[in-house]
Amino acid sequence: MANTTAGAKSPVGTLYRGYDGMWSWVAHRITGVTVFFFLLVHVTDTALVRVSPDVYNGVIATYKTPLVNLMEVGLVGAVLYHALNGIRIILIDFWSKGPRYQKGMLRGLIAIWLVVMIPGTYFMLLRTFESLFGSAS
Repeated sequence: MANTTAGAKSPVGTLYRGYDGMWSWVAHRITGVTVFFFLLVHVTDTALVRVSPDVYNGVIATYKTPLVNLMEVGLVGAVLYHALNGIRIILIDFWSKGPRYQKGMLRGLIAIWLVVMIPGTYFMLLRTFESLFGSAS
């Protein structure tokens, strides 16, 4: 069966063509799901304190690892992107000039994200690097 309708060819392959708005939509959904699962885990591990304080302390102790510290950096990046893109979406929807400036707002969002995340990542990972490689002082 051909991918044509009345002689017109329909696109074949992925629906995501690489346009800015579409990839920002995908990133918004991925970061939203990521934040949701973090909140689910956070509520669950916090509820453990009512079940058994010792189990709770054990779970919290497992969070003090370099891998979890990297995951925290990813979480902060996801929350920051999701929040900034949410503001962008609100502006696109409720500001009459929003659709006209959506690409510029996306570029601004990325710039703000980088300005916050680059030094933020350094400071969030500083504790991990010091524990792995020793303190520089």
